[in-house]
Amino acid sequence: MSKIEPKTLPGFMELLPNEQILFNQIKAKIENVYNKYGFLPIDTPIIESAEVLLAKAGGETEKQIYRFNKGEADLALRFDLTVPLAKYVAKNYGNLSFPFRRYQIGKVYRGEKAQKGRYREFYQCDVDIIGDGTLSILNDAELPSIIYNIFKDLGFEDFTICINNRKILNGLFESLNLTQKSTEILRIIDKIDKIGKEKVIIELQKLELQENAINTIINFIQITGTTQEIITKLKELKIENETFKIGLEELESVAKYVLAFGVPQSNFKIDLTIARGLDYYTGTVYETFLNNYREIGSVCSGGRYENLAEYYTDKKLPGVGVSIGLTRLFYKLNELELIKAEKKSISDVLIIDMETQDTTYLKLANELRAQGINTEVFLNNKKLKAKFKYADKLQIPYVIIIGEDELQANKVKVKNMQTGEEKLVENNAKIIADNLK
Repeated sequence: MSKIEPKTLPGFMELLPNEQILFNQIKAKIENVYNKYGFLPIDTPIIESAEVLLAKAGGETEKQIYRFNKGEADLALRFDLTVPLAKYVAKNYGNLSFPFRRYQIGKVYRGEKAQKGRYREFYQCDVDIIGDGTLSILNDAELPSIIYNIFKDLGFEDFTICINNRKILNGLFESLNLTQKSTEILRIIDKIDKIGKEKVIIELQKLELQENAINTIINFIQITGTTQEIITKLKELKIENETFKIGLEELESVAKYVLAFGVPQSNFKIDLTIARGLDYYTGTVYETFLNNYREIGSVCSGGRYENLAEYYTDKKLPGVGVSIGLTRLFYKLNELELIKAEKKSISDVLIIDMETQDTTYLKLANELRAQGINTEVFLNNKKLKAKFKYADKLQIPYVIIIGEDELQANKVKVKNMQTGEEKLVENNAKIIADNLK
């Protein structure tokens, strides 16, 4: 019989156990921070009705969606976690408490061209706060605190959370009579980090903007300084536009409270080039960068939106949220050797029974697990050397050996696989657990 080549489709990540352990540890740290801030976990189906998922989709997004029919049902795989959240909140509105603070970590699917570091199946780690009718700007200031704690817990020190407000940009465009072209201008501004100022100018010229308008926009997004200096410079522009004024007021408030939430000044800044190309965001926007590895791009981004579920309900549900593309982040950190998949096993101890024909070792395994010790039992008939080789290869820290002599003395032999030290310990799970710590 001919064999089928065992291969994984392009654009799908498949990890070895040591890599998966590290991936799971990073995912757990992110989830732990979400839990610390009191966010509620939800899970939504990977497969949804195409009608629900495509309510707002269009252009490139619609082209990338995995869509198929099963019987008469028109189905699609979720392409992000925000559209399912909108459906979830609209559907369960009467059973939720607002503001609704939720997080979701799950796989999403996009049929884009598979390339290095870009995946068709990938994990997103989303956190959102949804209001019922209104949502205080203080919520916008809390999210940078969450981002800060996540990347601190992941072992990073030198990173910057960049903050801006779309109302400031929109107000600027209104004052220049460029409202009709604001979306295109924002998409171009959003690329300034990648393509540089000169190419941004060329792109703006293609939109047939007047030279004075282009100069105003470029000078505006190049305003720099400390948080207070930027706020002061924006006020000094004296732009008489209501949208601009509201945006500036919101940005000043967010910046003030970000500090109060415990984010050091060295880890966040106002960056007027941050526009978030999506039409979706209406106020505060965020992008987070590892300062020494800007080539990775933003490692956590998001912002404020005006009406989460407008395609499913008449209720106005404003919100603010951020997302981490975990699969891509993991790939990039691995590629740059900023993380190392060194842990090859999650077992703290391996129990070896010396063919005593007694079940004491199984009882001990259960008791150690009850003590919170990850315990593996070697159940296969191999020579002692092979059993130790197994433990050594997986870097299991301790091996417990039970032979006839140990059984008679009601003791076990505990071997530290790193130092080679062996000692006899009373066959008591709590005492053994204390010796393993």
